[in-house]
Amino acid sequence: MKLVVGLGNPGEKYKNTRHNAGFLVAEALQKRISNQKIASLRVKIFKSDKFMNESGACISVLVHKYSVNPSDLYIIHDDLDIPLGSYKIQFGVGPKDHNGVNSIEAELGTKDFWRVRVGVDNRNPEDRIQGESYVLEDFKGDERKMLDATIKKLLIDLITLISK
Repeated sequence: MKLVVGLGNPGEKYKNTRHNAGFLVAEALQKRISNQKIASLRVKIFKSDKFMNESGACISVLVHKYSVNPSDLYIIHDDLDIPLGSYKIQFGVGPKDHNGVNSIEAELGTKDFWRVRVGVDNRNPEDRIQGESYVLEDFKGDERKMLDATIKKLLIDLITLISK
């Protein structure tokens, strides 16, 4: 069994923020799997019910509830180290600093799980606002279209990986 969890912040206020990129990917993955009726795929997909910085508590409960080995855990989250329109799927590494991922590592006592890192950085290099503020802003203009195109590509890679 694979466990896929999108990170974000609960509530309507945060629904379209950059910090909720993990939620958006998890929703798209659930929809894709349902639409394609991939019965052979043994996966549970969730969105964390905790605020980003407290994600570890939710993940720990899910890992124990479903008896999932951390190596079968896929955490989807926003990443300011990666430009909008890009993503990385890595095991046991990255990002440099992300409080949600740090919380998960602390709760599980390991770094040995998958990170699905969704790039959200589209800041002006000449006038970069602080990351903590930036991720709590809604996607602007064509940014959401860029994210949606990225999610389509990401889902192909993610479904291939979790199918193994």
